[in-house]
Amino acid sequence: MPQDNAGARLTLARKWSYLLLGAVAIPMGRDDLDRELGELLDQLCSLVHEDRPDAAAIERIGVEIAGLGHLGRLGMRCTAEVLGKGLLALPEFQPVDRYAERIVLTVGAIGTGFTAANTESVLSQQESMQRSLLKAVRDANWNLKESEARYNEVVTASSNGVMIVDLEGRLLRANAAIGEILGYTPDELTGVSLLELVAPGSVEVLRTALADLAAGTAGRVRQAQRMLRVDGEPARLTLTASLLRGVDDERSHYVVIVEDGTELELLQNELKRQSLHDVLTGLPNRQYFTTQLETALRKADPEHGITVLHLDVDAFGMVSNSFGGRIAERLLQHVAQRLRVLLAGEKAMIARFDGDEFGVLIENRAATPTIGAIMKSVNDDLLEPTYVDGHGLAVSVSAGVVHRPGSDAEPVDLLRAADTALRRAKVRRRGQWEVFHPGQDAEDRRDHLLAVTMPSAWENGEITVRYRPIVRLADGEVSGVEALLHWDSPEHGVLDHDRCARLAESTGLILPLGEWLLKVASGQSSWWRKLGQFDRSLVVRLTPHQSTDADLMTRVVRVLDETGLDPARLALGVPAEVLPLTDAADNLTTLAGMGVHMGLDDFGLGPLEPAAVSELPAKSVRVATPLVERRSPYVRALLPLLREAGVTIAVEGISSAEQVEWWRDAGADFGTGDHFGAVSEPGEFLRGLGLR
Repeated sequence: MPQDNAGARLTLARKWSYLLLGAVAIPMGRDDLDRELGELLDQLCSLVHEDRPDAAAIERIGVEIAGLGHLGRLGMRCTAEVLGKGLLALPEFQPVDRYAERIVLTVGAIGTGFTAANTESVLSQQESMQRSLLKAVRDANWNLKESEARYNEVVTASSNGVMIVDLEGRLLRANAAIGEILGYTPDELTGVSLLELVAPGSVEVLRTALADLAAGTAGRVRQAQRMLRVDGEPARLTLTASLLRGVDDERSHYVVIVEDGTELELLQNELKRQSLHDVLTGLPNRQYFTTQLETALRKADPEHGITVLHLDVDAFGMVSNSFGGRIAERLLQHVAQRLRVLLAGEKAMIARFDGDEFGVLIENRAATPTIGAIMKSVNDDLLEPTYVDGHGLAVSVSAGVVHRPGSDAEPVDLLRAADTALRRAKVRRRGQWEVFHPGQDAEDRRDHLLAVTMPSAWENGEITVRYRPIVRLADGEVSGVEALLHWDSPEHGVLDHDRCARLAESTGLILPLGEWLLKVASGQSSWWRKLGQFDRSLVVRLTPHQSTDADLMTRVVRVLDETGLDPARLALGVPAEVLPLTDAADNLTTLAGMGVHMGLDDFGLGPLEPAAVSELPAKSVRVATPLVERRSPYVRALLPLLREAGVTIAVEGISSAEQVEWWRDAGADFGTGDHFGAVSEPGEFLRGLGLR
């Protein structure tokens, strides 16, 4: 029946597929192969049923079978066995005698087609491989020619000399660069021994290096060499040699590259000089100065030693801001030139540090002038006007000096010491100099340490506000209270208000700390007044930085608003030294206008201060402590004039009844100091007044 024939064919196709997959590699899955072989089997069966099967059609089926994958001999054997037995067993080809011959011819035709397709595939693969080999050879030849062309271009265009040297040491090839270096043409160098081109003293060194390369103990050698030019003069060169090997790792020849180090050496020397010298003035820079300082310390004359001066051009910023950077730079060049001239008679080194700062290292002799004489000659010379673009400019210099340090001193420490002395000299006035003293430096270091740790101490509650009475000298009555800073440091002990203010002033912390002091004290004063315990004026001293603060008015108003303190109950003291500054005078005038009692502190130390009393709305003055201790006749003569101007007079630092009597007789109104009570906390302050 047809159904039985179809089932038998399907079974045979699946068997064929299963056996093929087990014998050879076919790039398809089992189901796909079952379907493909089933279709081919159907075609074969149809052809077998014909009385004269079409052999060409059967051969094409053999070609298709070969195209299923890499079947080869095993695949054909498997196919022949399956079909030879399977077709004879199919029900549709019964009786066997009738179809046996056809089936045998069919299997043979399949083998013929399969073999023809397989042969054609092999020939095609061989042809493709031949084309690939030909292309590979052609590409290799092309790449070789291209590589040789690139090599020739690199060697020809190279500024370095390139030589190909045989194993005997003779030049086979040389480029134009080596000819230019040595003064030969490349043709003249060909055939010449490499060792003949090397200066006699360097021949053995190069011979040994080439032997090491040939023996394989070195892969590449690089050495400074002296090769002979055509005129016999030696050329300082850097020579690099390596050994090239051919097939089978056989030694082939040397490649020697020669670099002309003359220009490079000059360039390196110039770069080194520039790295150690200032571009603007041509003087050595700080790095070079430090190196020379270290050498000078070791070689210094034990009797006279050395002297280090750190100079700073005074008011240089004013020149730069007024006339511009170009004129300022020319002024620095003038200063550098004059320093060279003035110190030409000494064994001295002059360097430019940074900006407007210079360093001078003098190796002292018996005839070396004193520091004072050197500084006088420098400033006398620089104060003579020099004309820059039509502007007559004259400057002075301030100096920090380290004189005759020990030979074991570190250069960095000496420079720091000189800088410290310079900063101290500039505090006084311009054109000054100061010698570094180790004891004073230790004190400055302690102050610096305290200044930088002050913010954390404030945050940790180590800094508090203390109070002391302001007493009327006429009858001894307390007329006010002054708020002061108090730092109880676990490491450094108690620091009073003046030192706290000075430290905070040096770092800028005084602005927030001063506002906090004013706020705490104003709140305390308002609280006392609210409880009816103490109803007197509150006095707070301002530092120079606070007095010139552009936000001083805002800070004071904010504190008064937050604490509710009446402006008339607040007295602020401005240092008299800042009166020439516009910002300070403006702040004083503005605060006085809103009802705050404004006074001048540290009065009597400046020539402009008496005039300022009549020009500014100051209601009181506080005599400076140094004048109080000396009981200055000048101030005593000045007090009646101040009283006539309508201001009250306070005296700072009274420590005895004798001082109270003297200043009361002189005309002072109020006083503060240890004689009237120590600085104390709020509760102790009230108890000291007999209040609770």
